Amino acid sequence: MKAPHLLRVEDSPEKFAPLAEAARALGLRIGWLELGGTAHPVPPVLAAAAGLGALRAVEVGEGRTVAVKPLRGAPVLKDLLREHFRGCALVLVRGELKDLPSLRIEESVWIVTPPGAASRGYTPEKLAEALRKPNPWNLEPIAAP
Repeated sequence: MKAPHLLRVEDSPEKFAPLAEAARALGLRIGWLELGGTAHPVPPVLAAAAGLGALRAVEVGEGRTVAVKPLRGAPVLKDLLREHFRGCALVLVRGELKDLPSLRIEESVWIVTPPGAASRGYTPEKLAEALRKPNPWNLEPIAAP
Protein backbone atom coordinates (compact mmCIF):
# COMPACT_ATOMS: atom_id res chain seq x y z
CA MET A 1 0.00 0.00 0.00
CA LYS A 2 1.33 3.45 -0.86
CA ALA A 3 1.78 6.06 1.82
CA PRO A 4 -0.43 9.15 1.75
CA HIS A 5 0.84 12.52 0.62
CA LEU A 6 1.55 14.85 3.53
CA LEU A 7 1.03 18.60 3.70
CA ARG A 8 1.86 20.73 6.74
CA VAL A 9 -0.85 23.25 7.63
CA GLU A 10 -1.34 25.91 10.29
CA ASP A 11 -5.06 26.65 9.94
CA SER A 12 -7.95 24.82 11.59
CA PRO A 13 -9.64 21.89 9.83
CA GLU A 14 -12.69 23.95 8.82
CA LYS A 15 -10.57 26.00 6.38
CA PHE A 16 -9.90 22.86 4.35
CA ALA A 17 -13.54 21.90 3.76
CA PRO A 18 -13.40 22.78 0.02
CA LEU A 19 -10.40 20.48 -0.44
CA ALA A 20 -12.08 17.66 1.50
CA GLU A 21 -15.19 18.06 -0.65
CA ALA A 22 -13.19 18.07 -3.90
CA ALA A 23 -11.26 14.96 -2.81
CA ARG A 24 -14.46 13.17 -1.78
CA ALA A 25 -15.94 13.93 -5.23
CA LEU A 26 -12.97 12.06 -6.74
CA GLY A 27 -13.33 9.14 -4.33
CA LEU A 28 -10.23 10.15 -2.35
CA ARG A 29 -9.88 10.22 1.43
CA ILE A 30 -8.19 12.90 3.50
CA GLY A 31 -6.90 12.57 7.05
CA TRP A 32 -5.94 15.07 9.75
CA LEU A 33 -2.99 14.62 12.10
CA GLU A 34 -2.58 16.97 15.03
CA LEU A 35 0.95 16.74 16.43
CA GLY A 36 1.96 18.10 19.79
CA GLY A 37 -1.56 18.29 21.15
CA THR A 38 -2.63 17.21 24.59
CA ALA A 39 -4.98 14.47 23.32
CA HIS A 40 -7.62 15.61 25.82
CA PRO A 41 -10.35 15.22 26.80
CA VAL A 42 -10.15 11.45 26.85
CA PRO A 43 -13.29 9.69 28.10
CA PRO A 44 -12.47 8.47 31.65
CA VAL A 45 -13.28 4.83 30.90
CA LEU A 46 -10.82 4.85 27.97
CA ALA A 47 -8.13 6.53 30.06
CA ALA A 48 -8.57 3.90 32.76
CA ALA A 49 -8.39 1.01 30.27
CA ALA A 50 -5.31 2.47 28.57
CA GLY A 51 -3.73 3.01 31.99
CA LEU A 52 -4.13 -0.70 32.71
CA GLY A 53 -2.01 -1.53 29.67
CA ALA A 54 -4.74 -2.29 27.12
CA LEU A 55 -3.34 -2.29 23.59
CA ARG A 56 -6.23 -0.02 22.60
CA ALA A 57 -9.32 1.31 24.31
CA VAL A 58 -12.19 2.15 21.94
CA GLU A 59 -15.52 3.88 22.46
CA VAL A 60 -18.15 3.82 19.71
CA GLY A 61 -21.07 6.21 19.63
CA GLU A 62 -23.33 7.89 17.12
CA GLY A 63 -21.25 9.16 14.24
CA ARG A 64 -17.76 8.60 15.65
CA THR A 65 -15.23 6.27 17.20
CA VAL A 66 -12.71 7.37 19.81
CA ALA A 67 -9.61 5.23 20.30
CA VAL A 68 -6.87 5.57 22.88
CA LYS A 69 -3.55 3.83 22.43
CA PRO A 70 -0.85 4.25 25.05
CA LEU A 71 2.54 5.24 23.61
CA ARG A 72 5.92 4.30 24.94
CA GLY A 73 8.32 6.97 23.77
CA ALA A 74 7.90 9.56 21.05
CA PRO A 75 5.40 8.96 18.24
CA VAL A 76 6.84 7.70 14.94
CA LEU A 77 5.28 9.30 11.87
CA LYS A 78 5.56 6.18 9.70
CA ASP A 79 3.74 4.13 12.35
CA LEU A 80 1.03 6.76 12.78
CA LEU A 81 0.39 6.83 9.04
CA ARG A 82 0.21 3.03 8.80
CA GLU A 83 -2.06 2.61 11.82
CA HIS A 84 -4.44 5.52 11.41
CA PHE A 85 -4.45 6.74 7.81
CA ARG A 86 -4.62 3.61 5.67
CA GLY A 87 -6.44 4.43 2.43
CA CYS A 88 -5.93 8.20 2.65
CA ALA A 89 -4.59 10.05 -0.38
CA LEU A 90 -3.60 13.02 1.78
CA VAL A 91 -2.97 13.71 5.44
CA LEU A 92 -2.99 17.33 6.56
CA VAL A 93 -0.51 17.66 9.43
CA ARG A 94 -0.64 20.46 11.95
CA GLY A 95 2.48 20.48 14.08
CA GLU A 96 6.24 20.72 14.00
CA LEU A 97 7.35 18.80 10.92
CA LYS A 98 9.40 21.32 8.98
CA ASP A 99 10.55 18.97 6.21
CA LEU A 100 7.03 18.57 4.77
CA PRO A 101 5.56 20.62 1.93
CA SER A 102 3.23 23.25 3.36
CA LEU A 103 -0.26 24.25 2.29
CA ARG A 104 -1.69 27.69 2.87
CA ILE A 105 -4.71 29.47 1.49
CA GLU A 106 -4.47 33.04 0.20
CA GLU A 107 -7.84 34.33 -0.95
CA SER A 108 -9.00 31.66 -3.40
CA VAL A 109 -5.55 30.23 -4.20
CA TRP A 110 -4.34 27.07 -2.43
CA ILE A 111 -0.54 27.32 -2.32
CA VAL A 112 1.71 24.27 -1.90
CA THR A 113 5.32 25.05 -1.00
CA PRO A 114 7.72 22.10 -0.95
CA PRO A 115 10.87 22.60 1.16
CA GLY A 116 13.50 24.31 -0.98
CA ALA A 117 11.28 24.44 -4.08
CA ALA A 118 9.03 26.95 -5.78
CA SER A 119 5.42 27.36 -4.66
CA ARG A 120 2.50 26.27 -6.83
CA GLY A 121 -1.05 27.58 -6.75
CA TYR A 122 -4.12 25.38 -7.11
CA THR A 123 -7.87 25.46 -6.84
CA PRO A 124 -9.21 22.86 -4.36
CA GLU A 125 -10.33 20.74 -7.33
CA LYS A 126 -6.92 20.83 -9.06
CA LEU A 127 -5.16 20.10 -5.78
CA ALA A 128 -7.41 17.07 -5.23
CA GLU A 129 -6.65 15.87 -8.77
CA ALA A 130 -2.90 16.23 -8.11
CA LEU A 131 -3.23 13.80 -5.20
CA ARG A 132 -3.72 10.97 -7.71
CA LYS A 133 -0.13 11.40 -8.92
CA PRO A 134 2.75 9.59 -7.21
CA ASN A 135 4.78 12.84 -7.05
CA PRO A 136 2.23 15.66 -7.23
CA TRP A 137 4.64 18.46 -6.27
CA ASN A 138 7.37 17.25 -8.70
CA LEU A 139 9.92 16.80 -5.94
CA GLU A 140 13.21 15.05 -6.54
CA PRO A 141 13.22 11.58 -4.95
CA ILE A 142 15.21 11.36 -1.73
CA ALA A 143 18.26 9.17 -2.25
CA ALA A 144 18.64 6.20 0.09
CA PRO A 145 21.65 6.52 2.42
